[in-house]
Amino acid sequence: MDDRRVLERTHADLASDVSVIASEFLGGFQKVLEIDRPAVSIFGSARTPEGTAPYDGARATGRLFAEAGFAVVTGGGPGVMEAANRGCKEGGGLSVGFNITLPHEQGVNPYCDIEMTFKHFYARKTMFVKAAEGFVIFPGGFGTLDELFESLTLIQTGKVLDFPVVLVGSDYWDELLVWVKCEALADGMISLEDIELLHVTDDPAEAVRLVVEGYDERSTSSASTADASPHEPEKGDAQ
Repeated sequence: MDDRRVLERTHADLASDVSVIASEFLGGFQKVLEIDRPAVSIFGSARTPEGTAPYDGARATGRLFAEAGFAVVTGGGPGVMEAANRGCKEGGGLSVGFNITLPHEQGVNPYCDIEMTFKHFYARKTMFVKAAEGFVIFPGGFGTLDELFESLTLIQTGKVLDFPVVLVGSDYWDELLVWVKCEALADGMISLEDIELLHVTDDPAEAVRLVVEGYDERSTSSASTADASPHEPEKGDAQ
């Protein structure tokens, strides 16, 4: 795999690899530009079958986001990703899948209007952040946890705007949050403000509300800041 070769300490194709990575970033940025409305990135396990609570919840969440005027961005694969894209399509929205080439040949689900398959995780993960006004995270494994903690790190360090990170499925996430509070917070590794970045719910409508309200608040704040910005005096302005 390309990622495996790139991550080896030495290899002969450095210039070629950098060129491929750069082209993936460019292609991803161009795909993000095709998203003509605010968007949310939804994460969760590829192993979640239809008919389970996470699948049904992701499908309902995708539909509600579409009805609220948001695009839905996922990893483009099966499971929770498929469910969220499917729900978005059912709600008449814009459905986006940023897929990844894997050894077990994860294919793009059939519910994506905009899609791209990446070779490199780091280019793909950038697009989830670049496109999103919030993250909604359903139960998942290491990949889902990676996306969760990367989003929190980017917000904590000011690399991206403070946007909602919503965990759906309290039974799944509660024990992790207990550890975060009893260990990381108690030992001073994180602050109380970091904990407050997270929201937990079992209600798809609540997840959508948190992201949409956060987007509306930031949009209003940005508009107010722009209105208050200094400007060049125009004819008739008081001097």
